[in-house]
Amino acid sequence: MSKAISIIKSSTVPVNIENIDTDQIIPARFLKATSRDGFGKNLFRDWRYENDNENQPKKDFVLNNPIYKGKILVAAKNFGCGSSREHAAWAIKDAGFDVVVSSFFADIFKNNGLNNFLLPVTVSDAFLHKIFTAIEKDPAAELEVNVDKQTITIISTGEQETFDINHYKKTCLLNGYDDIDYLLNMKAEIEKFETTL
Repeated sequence: MSKAISIIKSSTVPVNIENIDTDQIIPARFLKATSRDGFGKNLFRDWRYENDNENQPKKDFVLNNPIYKGKILVAAKNFGCGSSREHAAWAIKDAGFDVVVSSFFADIFKNNGLNNFLLPVTVSDAFLHKIFTAIEKDPAAELEVNVDKQTITIISTGEQETFDINHYKKTCLLNGYDDIDYLLNMKAEIEKFETTL
């Protein structure tokens, strides 16, 4: 299955909470596993369940509300702060998200996300407010994220903003390359260069 991300058009899951740290995204007690699989079920674990019991979901938490679904997680300012744990990106990706939108990301989380084919899209505070407003009016409101054009669009209003992304990481996302894949893709060029030395 391709890991490439080009255009994501999807409804969203809104978590309108500022300063969400990595321990809230995936609590430390779940970091023992080394495989990337299975972390999604513990995404926002302490916010999702009463007394850490999967059989007692908190009805007021957005991930337990069936009207919100999609491949795009929308969060308030300063997402992914706190300790440096790649597991936070694993958990979000394993839960079915390809994109996280916020007006500010912690640098380490941002890099961990990109390394795991999870696209962090940074928007202005004003545009983030518009997104939350659109979702409030219609829980099924869709966003379109275009990696090649580096745009994010609120489908219902047509409003759009551009976002920044490292050129190398953009290439990797568009082609589904991890760092090794990227080098292997350049094998012929590398071999040709070696013959000229």
